Amino acid sequence: MWFLRLNMTDRSYKVEEVPEKYRQLGGRGLTSTLVYDEVDPMCHPLGPNNKLALAPGLLTGTMAPTSSRLSVGAKSPLTGGIKESNAGSSWAPAMAKMRIKAIIVEGQPEDKSYWTVKISLEDGDNGKPKAEFFPADKYVGRDLYEVFPEVYEEFGDKVHLSAIGTAGEFGYGNSGIAFNDMRKEPNRYSGRGGLGAVMGSKGLKLMVLDDKGAPGVEYADKELFKQGAKKMREALTSHAVTKPKGGLNTYGTAILINILNEAGGLPTRNFRDGRFEGAAQIAGEAIFENNKAITGEEIYNHGCSPGCIIQCSNTVYDEDGEEIVSCVEYESDWALGADCGIEDLDTIAELVKLCNAYGLDTIETGVSVGVAMDSGVIPFGDGEGALDLVEQMGKGTPLGRVLGGGAAMVGKAYGNPRIPAVKGQAMPAYEPRAVKGIGVTYATTPMGADHTAGYTIAPEILNVGGESDPLASEEAKADLSRAFQDTTALIDTVGHCLFIAFAILDIPSGFEGMVDEINGMLGTEMSGDEAVAMGAEILERERDFNLKAGFTKEDDRLPEFMKIEPLPPHNVTADLSDEVMDKVFGK
Repeated sequence: MWFLRLNMTDRSYKVEEVPEKYRQLGGRGLTSTLVYDEVDPMCHPLGPNNKLALAPGLLTGTMAPTSSRLSVGAKSPLTGGIKESNAGSSWAPAMAKMRIKAIIVEGQPEDKSYWTVKISLEDGDNGKPKAEFFPADKYVGRDLYEVFPEVYEEFGDKVHLSAIGTAGEFGYGNSGIAFNDMRKEPNRYSGRGGLGAVMGSKGLKLMVLDDKGAPGVEYADKELFKQGAKKMREALTSHAVTKPKGGLNTYGTAILINILNEAGGLPTRNFRDGRFEGAAQIAGEAIFENNKAITGEEIYNHGCSPGCIIQCSNTVYDEDGEEIVSCVEYESDWALGADCGIEDLDTIAELVKLCNAYGLDTIETGVSVGVAMDSGVIPFGDGEGALDLVEQMGKGTPLGRVLGGGAAMVGKAYGNPRIPAVKGQAMPAYEPRAVKGIGVTYATTPMGADHTAGYTIAPEILNVGGESDPLASEEAKADLSRAFQDTTALIDTVGHCLFIAFAILDIPSGFEGMVDEINGMLGTEMSGDEAVAMGAEILERERDFNLKAGFTKEDDRLPEFMKIEPLPPHNVTADLSDEVMDKVFGK
């Protein structure tokens, strides 16, 4: 196994054997540990001392179902703390099969130039990776939907792509890193935390991964691994949420629009209400039925990456049957829809496509536009105005640069205290006043407001893995959030999609299968508790980085306006005490 270091100062590279301390880490566990070990917590996120680390999960590239996740880590220009953002793409399993444990991008060019790096394997038996550097001037400042086909034409149609859009070039806190989807389009993102800006600060426009001749992954105990993968597959294909033609495969993640709306937890018009009158028009059910009416057939969803058996990625078509974009996730649908008061699906899909083209995080974009609407820049519900604002972000106009800085910057620019963010990162699609456990996660995760860091929505809204009253203001929410944060750090480390959580929470053999997969891969004998403890250790490491970067317990708080503004329809506030928030990490 190899570490591949790319030095962008002099366009050189170094191949290292993986040190023993990192051999049983992957994904988030590896990226966060590398950032912890090698990045000064006080460095400027866009300066030469930050590093960008990419790592496939421990199980990525194997037969484990739905395990093609890649973690990207750095110090975040949005939060100022540690950040991991992951994506599903063919990139991750290709990298794993090349036995590249991590790619670590260091330094930055003095002349602000942009480069393409092609990563492939040397000829011969040693299988070491190598890197070649090419000027990327012709791709700078352009729509990624135009760029990707040209890159495939230049390097061949069997490679795997990673790139930044203009958002990363402009250094936005709201900039992601694009990866190709299964159709070679720039639709899969490590979106959150401004990591596209970190990549851009390195002068790295594109990475091209050529896995020709890849030897494949190695198993310590392949039979045990196969036994675990079989249990996992059986759990995923039998659970109502994850099975074929189940909830996610049929309606995509946007199935949650109606569910959260009914619960009064769908943030609407910059978190002024918990219900949106246009929810039914933009929900996953509406996407499915509209596609059926337009195409004349039931269109079930597809996978974001190789080996995905949940297959929740939808496609939105216009009235002429032409594809607008794939896909419109729940969080994107909400951020660019309900949070902005927009109830037209075609407009939401166009906004998602613009974000993909420019390399913008759809969540931060939607919340930024929502704060701008709340500040009087354009009215709520103005779809054409929203499209114009996102285009300005992509073009780097003065207003576009303010919006590209994220929701917190927009609120500061317009003197608006109603900023739904924690640690500088915009909240996703779950109202923390109406779903108390997710509020604890937003406040306390080292990542900034992030639902994927500890998805208490499972028991609080979906009654998966037990039941917890979402409106209950109780100390137990601290333990609930911490348990989910620990387990999520483990899932992100092994490389499974977070959505396996539905099955492993309800079906014990599914969780056993994941532990068997890990032991079969590593040659260990971990118990389930020991596996989760690995996630807890990663979380503590991330928190320690943030403490060294200057964070205190006062950063683990929800916005003040949520503590004093009752949220309709339940008229609830963020009333969990500071002591509950502090209890999560026992500090």
